[in-house]
Amino acid sequence: MKGLHIKLSISLMFIVLCLGSLLITAFWIVDNSNIETHGPPSPKKIPRWPSDLCAGCRALIEKVRGGYSKPWKKQKDISQKLSSQLRSECHGFDSAIITQANTPVGSNILFSLEGKKTLRVTPEIFSTFSKENLFQNKKWDTCAVVGNSGILSNSSCGEMIDSAQFVIRCNLPSLRKSYEKDVGMKTDVVTANPSIIWKKYGDLERRRRPFVESLRIYGKSRLLLPAFTFARDVPRSLRAVYTAEDFESPMWPVFLNPDYIRNLTLFWRSRGQRKGALSTGLKMVSLALEHCANVHLYGFWPFSIHPFELNAVNNHYFDNNKASWILHAMPDEFDLWLQLHIQGVLRLHLGKCQPGTN
Repeated sequence: MKGLHIKLSISLMFIVLCLGSLLITAFWIVDNSNIETHGPPSPKKIPRWPSDLCAGCRALIEKVRGGYSKPWKKQKDISQKLSSQLRSECHGFDSAIITQANTPVGSNILFSLEGKKTLRVTPEIFSTFSKENLFQNKKWDTCAVVGNSGILSNSSCGEMIDSAQFVIRCNLPSLRKSYEKDVGMKTDVVTANPSIIWKKYGDLERRRRPFVESLRIYGKSRLLLPAFTFARDVPRSLRAVYTAEDFESPMWPVFLNPDYIRNLTLFWRSRGQRKGALSTGLKMVSLALEHCANVHLYGFWPFSIHPFELNAVNNHYFDNNKASWILHAMPDEFDLWLQLHIQGVLRLHLGKCQPGTN
């Protein structure tokens, strides 16, 4: 009997221990049900649509998701055909940049957006023209064209951008260390609309050193100025050249050719881009498509909500100044990039980048 009692006691103790373990486990599960797990979220978990989503945004985002989420594959034949058409109709190889060879003294420059107004080339103006064409007979394997959309924030695209053989940036963007992870540092060409020279540097009529200092971040890249869009742009652009020369800036300023812009406008008008003047981004992507075997676009998202995360997106990754679409039809241009991405002509990057991939 004594042995039986001992066995029963041991059995009861074992049962109690098991029940205790089960209860502790149950309490732990309940207690930790709100802990966030680390690592990538499940692809099935899509953020809920915001209640204050802008009118028409949902349809746009669903269109983007539908076209962008499919596996991307380079379509070499389509890409080469578009490149060949751009080369034969727009002549970027020869005329994208004003040079002393293609625009001699005494010739007349027709402004690209000011009717039939022209400017006669004087010896002084001629002296500011490049002696060589930055793009003539140049071909690169991989090019990155970097816009300034806030979609680049927290994108980790810097390494991929810097891995490109040729990098074009638009409108003197900020490249401080705090942005390097997302946008990189490498720059071969950076554009500067003359309006930026007016707004940020007072038309270079007073202190000019801040302008030169701001260019240091771009190293020995080329500064591309659309000096002949409007007549008012000419003195601003000339002062930018003189300032760079006076302060011995390593940057080499060059002027975009308005003849090339007119050809480019006709080219894209014939393909459905009939609204607004061509943006800087569209001009630079067109140059890249003509000169580069593989074109990657970063920071080209003109809307205020992220297409995948559904959070608010600033106008620029470095500020949230209000966007102005008075002159350019940015939504239409983005639709063009999306279509070219779907067709396998260029690679549009809208989400987070994975270093080491392209």
